Amino acid sequence: MIESILQKVQEQIPDHLDGKDRQEHISSVVEKLPLEERQTLHQYFKKIALFMRKQDASDIEVGGLANQESIWFRIQGIKRPQSKLGKWPITYSDILCHSLINPSQTERLFDRGAVDFSYTVPQNGHLLRWRATLYFDLGHVALNMRAINAEVYPFTQLGFHQNVARSLSLSHEKQGLILITGITGSGKSTTMDSIVDANNQSVDGHIVIIGDPIEYIHKSHRCIVRHREVGKDVKSFKDGAVQALRQDPDIIVVGEMRDPETIMACLEISDTGHKVFSTLHTGSSVETIDRIVAECPPEEQERVRVRLADQLRVVVSQKLVPNKKGKRTLAKEVLLVNSSVKAAIRNRNTHEVYQMISEGGKKGLVTMEQDLFRLFRRGEIDEDVAIDYSNNKPRIKELMSKLV
Repeated sequence: MIESILQKVQEQIPDHLDGKDRQEHISSVVEKLPLEERQTLHQYFKKIALFMRKQDASDIEVGGLANQESIWFRIQGIKRPQSKLGKWPITYSDILCHSLINPSQTERLFDRGAVDFSYTVPQNGHLLRWRATLYFDLGHVALNMRAINAEVYPFTQLGFHQNVARSLSLSHEKQGLILITGITGSGKSTTMDSIVDANNQSVDGHIVIIGDPIEYIHKSHRCIVRHREVGKDVKSFKDGAVQALRQDPDIIVVGEMRDPETIMACLEISDTGHKVFSTLHTGSSVETIDRIVAECPPEEQERVRVRLADQLRVVVSQKLVPNKKGKRTLAKEVLLVNSSVKAAIRNRNTHEVYQMISEGGKKGLVTMEQDLFRLFRRGEIDEDVAIDYSNNKPRIKELMSKLV
């Protein structure tokens, strides 16, 4: 049945069309398919998504020339084609991808060249969710979908020092900016959801989450938890953050500080007495501080630096590193902002912050190198992994040399 539907659509595509014109034509044909046939396409993709979950894959890749007519999974950090899913001619992949999005998402795809959306499959009374992005790739469309954990990772297993845990909790600190940073695929969302859940389970309040798209959906427990999706419920992260001020929030979660306007909004909101959580694609605490300042216009940088020194509370920079069991384990750098760090930020001496972190172990601060060294000493990761994933190679080698 699926083969006949794909073939039917392909036969309606003129050979002379290519690029965006071809994709617009495919999209229009798919949109006009009978409801039963569209549902068949959806059901087939649902089987692929559920198979991905069974394989414990974090990501799925569909479509585009690079896929070489295969569907690829990333499993434990390694991305490979899945022969069990058969061959997918590139036009078939185009058709399947277009069937996953609605007209408004299709409009954004052709307007911007990419569209982010969430994908949901009900199963056994639960909702399995994926974060998806569909984008143009050499005249075709390609899809990446990342599996969202069905359960929240337990906060206690993140291993934060009690001083850090207190700073992350609304019951101990009512305001300030807290950042979770790392490259794509480093587990930022998992850590953020764990922190949100810990507050939701322990404090009476109101949490507003602004996501692009919304990933894990938190049920209200001791907190009312609102979810607002960029492009669906609100225009942008900045607009969502500003609007949240009129919604009586205690905690505002901004999915990503991806532009100067959102950065400024987060600083201003935390300055008004709210607790703000957000993420950045940075690899260390020092890089995070410098990036925030550098992203803003030169005439605003001094004001941003002062406000950042006043409002920044915690920076967690993390990586998922391969362990000896063939899986991945969390390594993290933790900056708990104290008066010395505040002074370093204000006085443009952020190069001193790394040393402050390395000397603050008793208070809960830890550098990435110290945490990688801890994992190595516990026998969880190999020495070469610790070195490869460190930000400061001389420092990790210095720590290693003390074992000789």
